[in-house]
Amino acid sequence: MPTKSYNIPPHIQLNRLFLRPGINLLFRILGRVKVSGKENVPLGKPYVIAMNHISIFDPPLAVSFWPEEPEVIGAADVFEKKGLGTILSMYGVIPVHRGDYDRFLLDKIMAILKSGRPLVIAPEGGRSHQLAMRRAMPGVGYIVEHAQVPVIPVGLVGTTDDFWQRATHGEKPPLEVRIGKPIIFPPILEKGAERRETRQKNSDLVMRHIAGLLPEEYHGVYAGQALYIGV
Repeated sequence: MPTKSYNIPPHIQLNRLFLRPGINLLFRILGRVKVSGKENVPLGKPYVIAMNHISIFDPPLAVSFWPEEPEVIGAADVFEKKGLGTILSMYGVIPVHRGDYDRFLLDKIMAILKSGRPLVIAPEGGRSHQLAMRRAMPGVGYIVEHAQVPVIPVGLVGTTDDFWQRATHGEKPPLEVRIGKPIIFPPILEKGAERRETRQKNSDLVMRHIAGLLPEEYHGVYAGQALYIGV
């Protein structure tokens, strides 16, 4: 890991004092929220929070109901959305340019975890806009290989693209945050192509754990491969 320290700017710390509880309250007003598995979170230690990603509602739901304050990485193009981009910037979400190799970003991720903070990522690499999960990108495998921290799988239920429309029309849709048990990965000893293959296998393993937290219609490419470890 790099020796750089990770510090949260004072204005971001201030923003988070009202952003997290404010978004939490909004979700409680608009939907019926259930959170399970909080006892699986290793509070005060570094870890990666890996979640399925259907819509723009996933990160704010997970972050606002998480038992401690995580850092978040998110797709750079979402910052261009009016209103949402402002909220992301206020929270201090770190933009990711999908498909690009970004050494600065990787260094920042390692610094976050070395500082003892949790980090939220979506292994699929972006929103699916459908219940069924897509195959994970190797990124989470790369992060775990270099940071040597546990991964907490999280299954989000109910965060479909039409959530806002349904909620504002009085439906009060159910939402769930299902927090799984930590996954510990051994060091990767392979080299070259085998090393890259192992990273992908580890990413797929994370998704299989997430699938085990979700209804079958969410499993997508991981249908028949879910690991039901429970919450």
